[in-house]
Amino acid sequence: MASTGLQLLGLIMSLLGWVGGALACITPLWRVTAFIGNNIVVAQIIWEGLWMTCIMQSTGQIQCKVYDSMLALPSDMQAARGLTVLSIMLCGVALGMAVLGVKCTKCLGRQHTKARISRVSGALFGLAGFLYLVPVCWTAHSIIRDFYDQHVAAPHKRELGPSLYLGWGASGLLLIGGALLYSGSSPPGVPSSPTFSSEDESSRRPAGGATQVKGYV
Repeated sequence: MASTGLQLLGLIMSLLGWVGGALACITPLWRVTAFIGNNIVVAQIIWEGLWMTCIMQSTGQIQCKVYDSMLALPSDMQAARGLTVLSIMLCGVALGMAVLGVKCTKCLGRQHTKARISRVSGALFGLAGFLYLVPVCWTAHSIIRDFYDQHVAAPHKRELGPSLYLGWGASGLLLIGGALLYSGSSPPGVPSSPTFSSEDESSRRPAGGATQVKGYV
């Protein structure tokens, strides 16, 4: 039978992962300015995200600008856009199915149907977590590669932004939450047919192992 506790725990973790993934997607903090060498005091701090870039002046003023062309972006950023949006959309579909399939709701009557829908929801949450994990790791790899590349000038090097750490946490919540939702939504078991073993035969015999023999006259 489905475990309501595992289902609710998995649903809550998946919901938190969905919210965290959406926040990481819209915030322009995937890449931040790297302070290298003796140039510690700078006039500008650059933040780069999937949709816009922001410049923070030394006076505290922040100016943001949306990217003019998507095709002019690097390949990892283009892939990150598509995968994060796809992951968020999958989470929306999985959340709607989870509400219908969890045991504590009464939207559907049959437990078999509810369990199957809830299992599909858990699988979609897990897939969404994996899809979100790919662009986050890809972007982090690109940042680290450029940081240690001697051919890249110091002003163009970037650090790992807070959005990447938020993305890692969101993908982890989606993966774990989807696994809990899937494992807690096993369909009701079918009662097995009765089997007779040697122990059952011995339990039905009279005490002492003696057998009754009928006498015929």
